[in-house]
Amino acid sequence: MNQERLIRGSFMTLMVLLIFLFGLSATWGQEKDTRPERGFSIYTEYSGIFVPPGEAVRMELTVDNKGKKDENVQLKLSTVPKGWKAFLKAPNYTVDAIPVPGGKTRTLTFLAEPDKTVKPGTYLFQIDSRTEDGKFTSSQKIEVTVRERAPLAEDILVTTSYPVLRGQTDARFEFSLEVNNKSEIDRNFSLSAQIPEKWEVNFKPAYEQKQISSFRVKGGQSQTIAVEVTPPKDAMAGSYPILVLISSGDIKAEAKLTVVLTGIYKLDAGTPTGLLSLDAVTGKPAIMSLFVKNTGSAVNRNVTFSSFKPENWKVEFKPEKIDALDPGAMKQVEITITPFAQALVGDYSVGLSADGEKGSSKTVEIRVAVKTSAAWGWVGIAIIVVVIGGLGGLFLWLGRR
Repeated sequence: MNQERLIRGSFMTLMVLLIFLFGLSATWGQEKDTRPERGFSIYTEYSGIFVPPGEAVRMELTVDNKGKKDENVQLKLSTVPKGWKAFLKAPNYTVDAIPVPGGKTRTLTFLAEPDKTVKPGTYLFQIDSRTEDGKFTSSQKIEVTVRERAPLAEDILVTTSYPVLRGQTDARFEFSLEVNNKSEIDRNFSLSAQIPEKWEVNFKPAYEQKQISSFRVKGGQSQTIAVEVTPPKDAMAGSYPILVLISSGDIKAEAKLTVVLTGIYKLDAGTPTGLLSLDAVTGKPAIMSLFVKNTGSAVNRNVTFSSFKPENWKVEFKPEKIDALDPGAMKQVEITITPFAQALVGDYSVGLSADGEKGSSKTVEIRVAVKTSAAWGWVGIAIIVVVIGGLGGLFLWLGRR
């Protein structure tokens, strides 16, 4: 009997201990919820901002339910300055109330758009909110200051790897400019250039052929523009500045480029009369004139002369060289051609070449008609007379015998 009572007492003690342990573990497994039963607030990203004239204001509005109970929060734009339109927007709708579960947050967008009459100044917006039963309220003020934004040259950064290009006058020069929009907003940029008279300039997107006069760059990004410069055909050798102007409203930047023209090296030559023939006598010098003209756009220096002639002929130039010949300038050279004394009668070809800088040259081919001297003709006649006289005397002598 006593043994049964002892067993029952032990069993009851064990059961009480187990119940206590289960209750204690359940208490440990639960975090203490310190939230109030009800409560909420609204707040925006910023409560005071500066914007330039004409720019809309857009920022997030957060509705925070701090209580345990789900709430349907009603919203109202209680203060909207004159000249502005304001909205509370979800992705697809304009809203005036939003359900917020207990302990959660919901986000809307506050949007304020000015019209053209809004001038620089400070404008106050206020958003009021309340629970559906009106027992809890919250407000948020937003102060928007409209002011002219001082243009910053740093907002546009223009760079080029090759600001100086060099070539002949008949070449086409293409510069590459990288335009970096360092501001936070997208910008439209206009292009123009200050160039020498009669020059041409075209703007193109990189690796494209279409011509443009403006382009758009997103905030914080850059774009490459090709500047194609073409000099006139009569441009003289020298250094020419090209100033490219890039602007977006009051913000301006420029790129200073330079084209260095080496000019075109080109020579022309011929006879003043246009005739390319000359009569000459064997062993006797014959003189003719040759003009040399610089038809290029660069000064041609150290113009020398050479000839291609038959063997044993002599060709002399006076002067032997021209130190410098300006573009469009012309000089006359005296040529003395002396055929070989034993040259046969006939026509011969003599090439006369003027050689200048950068491979510029001009060759003129002259046809030389070689004749014998008139003195040999008289000698021949005298011989014939002597022979005839000798034969006549011989016949008379033989007739007497």
